[in-house]
Amino acid sequence: MRKKIIHIDIDGVLVDLGKEIEYRIKNSILDPKFIKEPDLIEGLFESPQPISGAIDAVRKLKESQQYDLFIATSASWDNPLSLMHKRLWIEHYFGTTFHKRMFITHRKDLLIGDYLIDDRLANGAESIM
Repeated sequence: MRKKIIHIDIDGVLVDLGKEIEYRIKNSILDPKFIKEPDLIEGLFESPQPISGAIDAVRKLKESQQYDLFIATSASWDNPLSLMHKRLWIEHYFGTTFHKRMFITHRKDLLIGDYLIDDRLANGAESIM
């Protein structure tokens, strides 16, 4: 029997970017003009905190051995380091769980799988509904 495939987004699902942005604004690390375009914030994805319970939830999905898990995220074309930082963040929190199981795409509607866990209907996610 084939395992169900789950694609998991990073931003807003695993990573609490809102909290990271608030922290940077509060501590004068970030110009408030970036609130509307957070993907352009240099270094934003280097060390943000995970959303409470998200890491454990993914680990439980893995431990169930019922699913093939993949990361499916987008990255700003104008902030190419965000792609590297996201990959390193995943490795930091999940070790080798997602080794060669990560898709960077602005077309999530082209992913082949059974489920997409995402916090918003953007980058093709709206077409999956």
